[in-house]
Amino acid sequence: MSNLFDQILNLFRNFGILDVVDIVLVAFIVYKILMLIRGTRAWRIVLGAIVFILIFFASGWLKLTALHWLLDKAAILLPVALVILLMPELRQLIEGMSRLRFLTNEDTTEVRTIEELVASASELSAGRVGALIVIERKDNLEEIISTGVALSARVSTPLLGSIFYEGNPLHDGAVVIRGDTLVSAACRLPLSESRRVDRAVHMRHRAALGVCEITDAIAIVVSEERGTISCAMDGNLIKLAGPAELRDFLHREVRGLNPPAKPKPLLSFKTKEAAK
Repeated sequence: MSNLFDQILNLFRNFGILDVVDIVLVAFIVYKILMLIRGTRAWRIVLGAIVFILIFFASGWLKLTALHWLLDKAAILLPVALVILLMPELRQLIEGMSRLRFLTNEDTTEVRTIEELVASASELSAGRVGALIVIERKDNLEEIISTGVALSARVSTPLLGSIFYEGNPLHDGAVVIRGDTLVSAACRLPLSESRRVDRAVHMRHRAALGVCEITDAIAIVVSEERGTISCAMDGNLIKLAGPAELRDFLHREVRGLNPPAKPKPLLSFKTKEAAK
């Protein structure tokens, strides 16, 4: 790896416009890859590799001969190890490029989809039917989507109502929405293990908090016992007054509009620890 570092330094000796363009393109591609894997298992693996490289150079600078020699030998296998560990994520990345999502912005959510979600939550709340709906934002949720049953259907109130109907085999779990598409149902979510969660908070709400602690997703929860509607975001569980407040919340957080001020969080967390 010392030779690689020397070669990188040599690149900066003779610099031209094409070199600048080349570096900008590479930086853009790396940025898009990092955005695609952020919030997934691959993100933690990449961070571990970065820490390994930093320790390698630090050991050389501090003259820690034995440690530097050991890391230098281990670095030979690092690229192969990364490919093996990131095999599922690499496959998803290539599939995403084939769908032209690699160079474009994330899917946007239409007003119609927001209205369908609000209507669905209202009906489920009135019928005391428990539901858990996760809306993907910038963080990729492929790792969670893969735990459920693929649907790839347009979001609609009848579809959501039928999924969470108690007699449906897909009702036990979460649905994941990407843009205007319901991509998967019966997904398993990580449960929040924070000690600051009140014991009265049930498993469905803990699952909503869990996914929002490790990603930037938004989760809509309908309580089966009380019929209340809550939203989880950024480690906060927010109890809403009703469908109208849910509509304002979704327009503000999903579509970036500016309805009235945010409701007060019911539960608040400062950290984003991975729930296991």
